[in-house]
Amino acid sequence: MKAAWIAGGAVLVAVAGVVLFVLERPGREADARIALGKALYAENCASCHGVRLEGQPDWRSPRADGRLPAPPHDATGHTWHHADAQLLAIIRRGTAAVVGGGYESDMPGFAGILSDAESAAVLDFIKSTWPQREADYQRQISGG
Repeated sequence: MKAAWIAGGAVLVAVAGVVLFVLERPGREADARIALGKALYAENCASCHGVRLEGQPDWRSPRADGRLPAPPHDATGHTWHHADAQLLAIIRRGTAAVVGGGYESDMPGFAGILSDAESAAVLDFIKSTWPQREADYQRQISGG
C-alpha cells in the first residue's frame, strides 16, 4: 500500500511539473491568441477569404459590378505587403473606408463584431501561416 502511495505521489509530481512547464512556456499567450484568431477567422472571414486563406478565384480581376473578389491571405496574396496598422484598420473599418475616394468593396468593417483584441488575434492567425520570408518582410514594414 505504501509503495502505491509513493508511486501515485511521484506521478502527481511529474504531472504537475509538465503542467507548470506548459503554462510557463514562452509564447503561451501568442499560441492562445493565434488559436483564438483561427476560430474567429473561421467564423467571420473564411466564407469570403477561404478556409485555407486561399481567397476567391480570379481575385485580381474585377467582377461585373466592378468590385474585386476577396484576396487570399496566404503567401500567394498581398496581405503580407501591408503593415499591421493598415490591416487592422481594414478589419475594423472595411476596405472602402480605408481606401476612400469612392472605392467600393465587399469587405465590411468588423468594429461592431470583433473587439480590437479579437481583430489583432485574427491578424496574428493569418500571419502565423506565412513562410519566413513573407513574415519577415511584413514584420519589417510594420516596424517590428
